[in-house]
Amino acid sequence: MRHHLREINRVPGAGWVNGHHQENGMENMTLFEVVKIGRSATQSVVDDWIETYKQDRDTALLDLINFFIQCSGCKGAVSREMFRHLQNSEIIRKMTEEFDEDSGDYPLTISGPQWKRFRINFCDFIAVLVRQCQYSIIYDEYMMDTVISLLTGLSDSQVRAFRHTSTLAAMKLMTALVNVALNLSINMDNTQRQYEAERNKVIAKRANDRLELLLQKRKELQENQDEIENMMNAIFKGVFVHRYRDAIAEIRAICIEEIGVWMKLYSDAFLNDSYLKYVGWTMHDKQGEVRLKCLTALQGLFYSRELCSRLELFTSRFKDRIVSMTLDKENDVAVQAIKLLTLILQSSDEVLTAEDCESVYHLVYSAHRPIAVSAGEFLFKKLFSHRGPDEDELPRRGRQSLNGSLIKTTVFFFLESELHEHGAYLVDSLWECASELLKDWETMISLLLDEPVPGEEALTDRQETALVEIMLCALRQACECHPPVGRGTGKRVLTAKEKKTQLDDRTRITEMFAVALPLLLAKYCVDIDKVTNLLQIPKYFDLDIYTTGRLEKHLDALLRQIWEVVDKHTDTEVLEACSTTYHYLCNDEFTIFNRVDIARSQLLDELVDKFNRLLEDFLQEGEEPDEDDAYQVLATLKKISAFHNAHDLSKWDLFTSNYRLLSTGLQNGDMPEQIVIHAMQCTHYIVLWHLAKVSDGSSIKGDMVTLRKQMRAFCLMCQRYLSSINTAVKEQVGCFYHSVLLSAGRAAQLHPGSQFVTRSYGQQDDEASKIEALHKRRNLLAAYCKLIIYNVVEMNTGADIFKQYMRYFNDYGDIIKETMSKTRQIDKIQCAKTLIMSLQKLFNEMLSELGFTFDRSSSAFCGIKELARRFSLTFGLDQLKTREAIAMLHKDGIEFAFKEPSPQGEGGPPLNLAFLDILSEFSSKLIRQDKRTVHMYLERFMTFQMALQREDCWMPLITYRNSLQAGGDDDTMSVISGISSRGSTVRSKKSKPATASKRKLPEGEHSSDAVWLNREQSVPTPVMMHSPHLTSTVLRDPNKMRPEDSYTPTFSMPAEQHPHQALPPTQVTWMLTQRQQAEARQHQVSMHYAKMRNHMQQAIRRGSGLMEDDEEPIVEDVMMSSEDRLEDINEGMDFNTMDIDLPASKNRRERTELKTDYFDPSSIMDDSVLNVSMF
Repeated sequence: MRHHLREINRVPGAGWVNGHHQENGMENMTLFEVVKIGRSATQSVVDDWIETYKQDRDTALLDLINFFIQCSGCKGAVSREMFRHLQNSEIIRKMTEEFDEDSGDYPLTISGPQWKRFRINFCDFIAVLVRQCQYSIIYDEYMMDTVISLLTGLSDSQVRAFRHTSTLAAMKLMTALVNVALNLSINMDNTQRQYEAERNKVIAKRANDRLELLLQKRKELQENQDEIENMMNAIFKGVFVHRYRDAIAEIRAICIEEIGVWMKLYSDAFLNDSYLKYVGWTMHDKQGEVRLKCLTALQGLFYSRELCSRLELFTSRFKDRIVSMTLDKENDVAVQAIKLLTLILQSSDEVLTAEDCESVYHLVYSAHRPIAVSAGEFLFKKLFSHRGPDEDELPRRGRQSLNGSLIKTTVFFFLESELHEHGAYLVDSLWECASELLKDWETMISLLLDEPVPGEEALTDRQETALVEIMLCALRQACECHPPVGRGTGKRVLTAKEKKTQLDDRTRITEMFAVALPLLLAKYCVDIDKVTNLLQIPKYFDLDIYTTGRLEKHLDALLRQIWEVVDKHTDTEVLEACSTTYHYLCNDEFTIFNRVDIARSQLLDELVDKFNRLLEDFLQEGEEPDEDDAYQVLATLKKISAFHNAHDLSKWDLFTSNYRLLSTGLQNGDMPEQIVIHAMQCTHYIVLWHLAKVSDGSSIKGDMVTLRKQMRAFCLMCQRYLSSINTAVKEQVGCFYHSVLLSAGRAAQLHPGSQFVTRSYGQQDDEASKIEALHKRRNLLAAYCKLIIYNVVEMNTGADIFKQYMRYFNDYGDIIKETMSKTRQIDKIQCAKTLIMSLQKLFNEMLSELGFTFDRSSSAFCGIKELARRFSLTFGLDQLKTREAIAMLHKDGIEFAFKEPSPQGEGGPPLNLAFLDILSEFSSKLIRQDKRTVHMYLERFMTFQMALQREDCWMPLITYRNSLQAGGDDDTMSVISGISSRGSTVRSKKSKPATASKRKLPEGEHSSDAVWLNREQSVPTPVMMHSPHLTSTVLRDPNKMRPEDSYTPTFSMPAEQHPHQALPPTQVTWMLTQRQQAEARQHQVSMHYAKMRNHMQQAIRRGSGLMEDDEEPIVEDVMMSSEDRLEDINEGMDFNTMDIDLPASKNRRERTELKTDYFDPSSIMDDSVLNVSMF
């Protein structure tokens, strides 16, 4: 393969074809290309290079030098003359000059599988090269000196590619030399032992020749060792010492990774404080990638017990830093820090203090599962791995077993951590290392049921509660096989082995707890927390085992205990757990269904009969209800409501009794609020079950009539209770009301509900510190927003919600933002109308509070403007998708701004004119064509006097007009462009109209609108007509331009006028209508043109807004479409187009409107940035 490694120089006549050297018809490749392709084995490539080196070392070294240069991404090559006559620094400077600066990529940073393989091949090549040369060539004082000198020079280059590549090569070269030094050290030790053994022989048996030979061999090995150490010192001091603190994190990471390898391979030479200090210092690096390499390097050292004893000084010096890294902002770094502390813990129990361990313990509750699992392993090693001498004699199972003491330890830790609601997180953290312990449910049951032996301390009530919770979490983990909520991305696909383990565990759980659960419920029947957790266990049962294992008597015992629990408890959580357990057991797919169904029916019969009996006594009393009777009614109602949540109780006809109870409460006004809430809840469940049956098609004749009656009665009852004074009742009734309406999908009168939701906002400041109250209000808001999303109520009712987006962003921002997103998906235009309506509501509220003379710099006005900016950002970057919605938003905003007359009388600004300043926040979302159309629509509401105003009160109008004119092709379009199609050429401000280029429209042909639509059907674009600043407002009848007269709430256009139109009607209706109205006014305008022209010229000359060089401004009438009139206009006017210089805007966003396109890269980076070097 020697022909593969020929010298390749970029010299004319060398036979280059397609970038390769040609000789005798055979294509040659450089070392870089061979390594890049990776087809040949590295060993054979190195062997060929060695053969070349033995014949001509200059040629071989030149190939190797070019190999490193090309691996850096440099297009240049070192010639033979350069190699012979120039120093390394001069060669590097020339290569830097030939480096391609157009791209910042080079082989080590280019992505893709090919370049990943190249990095591996590059490192392998260096390692194999040194290994193959370790017996002869590396000691010739030429090859290694040249390579080390070159790499040292390149590593100090300002070019990142040179520095990165040469540092990687130097570090891999150093690692290869460390291997050589290690082999030499081993050979020296073997030679020394052989020499000692030979010398210790008696003189008669001693071989002097062998002694001399061994001495000579040891001397040679020592010389080679010294030379290798000199090479390593040169690389370490010339490259590592400078590059371990390089500006590039990747280079620093390479250095730290390799020094860890050196210390592990050749610990005698490198495992000392002189080298360890670099790792310790770099643990404070700003980049997580570098910190991670430090930890993995140290892990490799602490894995070996022999090396741990030599790390005591380092550990004492940097232990605190390692402990602090368990809280690193990079999760991967934190995981490796915990694993390193686990290794340190295994090496010695005395290194880590109790405070150090406690800082790791609490991480078992981390939401990031890898951190929690690592912390769980640390906890297991610390608390559970140490066994005493007598523990091997303990039984394997039961209260007195080893697991019994370990389970107690787990309970103690769980309680001491004071995070009792995170038992599932603790179990999940310990599952991978202590699953056998957590699956010892037999021992847990024994600890709960068996009496303690003499001398054993019994568990306290608090400890038993914690043990029940841990046991339940372990059952859930075994049966569901996925992390708890909040930890992990979701369920993963189980392997066949995991599925078998899951089935075996579920079978064992059923067989064990089918017998033990009734006993546990009997013992802890009155304890709310224990019973609630115990009642969740049956949902992990395999119900077939009750029949196949002949465990029916234990099922009967369980049902009896559940009955006892229902009878003794009134706590909602316990009752819902009982209801859920019955729901799981009442599965008609299993043979136990009839047995459980009978028990459930008997229980419900008793509850309903008791409720009806108590209700009669409760309502018949003429005096105030007795507290005991009210308590009995409430307790029974709670139980019925809890069961009605999961079971259909329609056959017991509870609606009549509950409606009677609620009606009595409204009439008397003294009904306890809890009775009202639970009665309303029960009625709510009744309606929902009827709706479910109707929607499923399982209803019978007459159910629909009953449902209508119940729905009407329930809605009326809810609305009456929503107007009550009691806040708790209103909150719960509001949730029930919204739930039923959402399920029914009917649009009812929701004014009380919407007002209630709005009022609940105002209460949030007083109860912000109460998390429970905040959750209730969030639920109410979410319920009401669902009604909007599912079209139960009109979308515009969401304006009262959207206007609070900024004010209550921290508490409700996520709900409101999601609601806006969903409504936009349903109807973009209606959503935009709702957003502008919310801004209008806030504006009106501000006017009523501050008056019409408010300051636009006030916090109230700035808040509305900031809210508009936030709304604008929600429309995204795709202007075509939101084009119609944004256009309609501007239309509604303009109409609102000019809707009310000026409170100052004639000549004053309209009352809502300042709203245009708010509306300008949405101008950036308009495309250029729509900006012109919106500008034309704005001018329909303006008078000539408005356009000339420059007072501060008129600044919103000026600001809004500027925002509409910014970004257009030309702010003063010519007459030709005003009447021609969209493809016509727009002349500049200084150019005169060319009459030869005017286009006549044949008689009978469609209008310019229709022509434009015909041409642009593929891209739906409303008709845009760009007008000069003042013309379209001056050339109108002032009497017809009053805002109240010109305000038109809706527009329509008959479809037959444009049968060829491909646009949606909503997109162009109001845009085309105003264009048609403008054309209708052209004839009237042209008759008075001469008089108006004189008036216009005088008005402009009096104005202060003209440019200094505009002595004879022209007024172009874009409303005129006749070519004859155009010629008349231009006949006596030989001067340039008018341009009015408006005052600078105070609006922050408007000051940047006239800049170049933000999305153009050239506008983001100036010339200094674009031309900067990548080095």
